[in-house]
Amino acid sequence: MSPQRQRDTRPPRERRRASHSLDAVLTEAVALLDTSGEQALTFRALAARLGGGAASIYWYVSSKDELLDRAADHVLADVLAAVEDVGESDPVDDLRTIALRLFDAIVQRPWLGAYFMRDTGVQPNALRLYERLGQQVLRLDLTPRQSFHAVSAVVGFVVGTAADMGQQPPEEVLSGAIGREEYLARYVAQWRDLDPDTFPFVHRIVDEFAGHDDSEQFRAGLDLILAGLRLQARA
Repeated sequence: MSPQRQRDTRPPRERRRASHSLDAVLTEAVALLDTSGEQALTFRALAARLGGGAASIYWYVSSKDELLDRAADHVLADVLAAVEDVGESDPVDDLRTIALRLFDAIVQRPWLGAYFMRDTGVQPNALRLYERLGQQVLRLDLTPRQSFHAVSAVVGFVVGTAADMGQQPPEEVLSGAIGREEYLARYVAQWRDLDPDTFPFVHRIVDEFAGHDDSEQFRAGLDLILAGLRLQARA
């Protein structure tokens, strides 16, 4: 084969493996998760957005599980930056501030809750955020076990509640066929028809349920946990 023939058969430049950065891979992965959910996040779909082949993604992550963990951690970088200066006032108030930031992030991205601190080996931001929560607890007079339980309670409540509240509403509400108030009214009516002797608590709170605000409900629950923590520290 002649030298000229060899030059003619070289692959075109545009067909060579695309060069990405890990930041670009994770940014596009987060965008796919936000718009279409976890099922839509495949290496092929991600590579198409980046302008390369699916094999190019394996330069940065070894599996979809690792990709999901790193994508979650990528989002938490913004949360961590937002609470960087927290820690100069009352420790319980500062703990609340960090918890609210984390809550807001997961409500906006319900998929995030499933991968928060799932693998701290590839999630440095999640580990640092956990540490930031813990450092506020260290400012209280608590034992190591009490400190561990305190942060676990806050993280569990924040992540679990945010993931639940961030879920898509029922299809009929999502489509606009009925409003949220009308949807809740169905259950309110069912609850009112229950036997008050068998369900005294349900009858007690049914009016509150009918007009409740999810965000207010979360903050009330968080404040109950933090009030208990403050009492324990004083004891």
